[in-house]
Amino acid sequence: MSEHPDYPYAFHIALDGNGLNGLEGRAGVCVFKYDPASGRYAYKIEYYDGIAGGHAVSVSPDRRTGFLGNTGQHLMFYDAADTGELARLSTLRVESTDSSLKGSTHVAWLDAREAVAAIGEHLWRFDLDRLDRPERLGPHALKLPHAMQTTASGRYLVYGGMDHPTRGEAREVGIFDLHTGTVRRVELPTTCWHVAVHPRDDRLYALSFRVAPQEGRDWHEWAMSYLKEYAFEIDAAEGRVLRHWAAPSDAPVHINSDVCVSERELIYCNGGSGTIVMLDLADFTTHRIIDERPSAAEQLLAGRQAVRQVADAFTRGSPGPSSRHFLGALRVSRGTLLDSVYACRLSADQSLLFTANRGLNTITVYDYPANTVRLRVRMPALREYVPGLPRWADPRLGFHHSVLVSPG
Repeated sequence: MSEHPDYPYAFHIALDGNGLNGLEGRAGVCVFKYDPASGRYAYKIEYYDGIAGGHAVSVSPDRRTGFLGNTGQHLMFYDAADTGELARLSTLRVESTDSSLKGSTHVAWLDAREAVAAIGEHLWRFDLDRLDRPERLGPHALKLPHAMQTTASGRYLVYGGMDHPTRGEAREVGIFDLHTGTVRRVELPTTCWHVAVHPRDDRLYALSFRVAPQEGRDWHEWAMSYLKEYAFEIDAAEGRVLRHWAAPSDAPVHINSDVCVSERELIYCNGGSGTIVMLDLADFTTHRIIDERPSAAEQLLAGRQAVRQVADAFTRGSPGPSSRHFLGALRVSRGTLLDSVYACRLSADQSLLFTANRGLNTITVYDYPANTVRLRVRMPALREYVPGLPRWADPRLGFHHSVLVSPG
């Protein structure tokens, strides 16, 4: 990847390799650089040995250090300029965990050197200069913490939670007061893995992530639920829902991933349904959609991905007892056999929206708010970066959560 100064945008995307269950896959990073003035782009792709379940990336405020969150019980930091590994730490030396899904998938940066992560049953503050000596902040109070951010004032750490393999459905978000060290658990009607924060007020937005346990009991090998979906606006200081939006089950808004907020809209992408949804913040009622559902021709060209997707689905559920889950997944995906958009980030000046489509292995740049395509790039196959894969292997790099470094 060129370090030419004419690339003002750097789109960092976590990679988990090909396959259906990214929580068990590889761990890597893609940095996609782009110059909208000239249309030039470049990219660097790196997979790291000894780490699994690459899930989310974040970049320090000084833009020098990247973090690759994962479900493999590691903290892993990389050089944001060239993706070279800087440091890693086994979180099992800090605190044990009761599930292999319970990893430090996300962190919230406090400054250029310090970040907060969930490990075991607690929140921990890490300093990059003494990574092996973290400070325990207090209990997180959730079953399985997931996406986290600090609110506009910096006072509140807010985070979503996953359903737990043995403790069951979550239906909760956490709010930790960094000034007082106290935690609040907010009960909700639905599980919300992912959150975003308001740009000026201490408010958070939590998006429902509705899944069902296989055969009624296995929350590790979950299935997609064809149920209505929600977005909640929550006051962080009071821990109170201010407004919420509910979408019927046939709305294509299932299995969300990245969430961001513009001056006018709550924006989030849906890997199950293949859409980017934009919910109006003024009325919290109306919405618009970018539809990335692949055409019939695109689905035919993605045959290797579809075959791997179906094969992996059968490893997670038996056709007989789990037939309703297979039908539900087909309804969620609107008849396609591919997953879709997992990365979605808005530029600082709110003029460009970057997305990464996992199933089609493409990166797209849209003009915002017009939502017209400015650039679409088909990315290389996984076998170019992982030695030994056959030519017929599923080519997906495994796009997941992302962060955009942009001017402003």
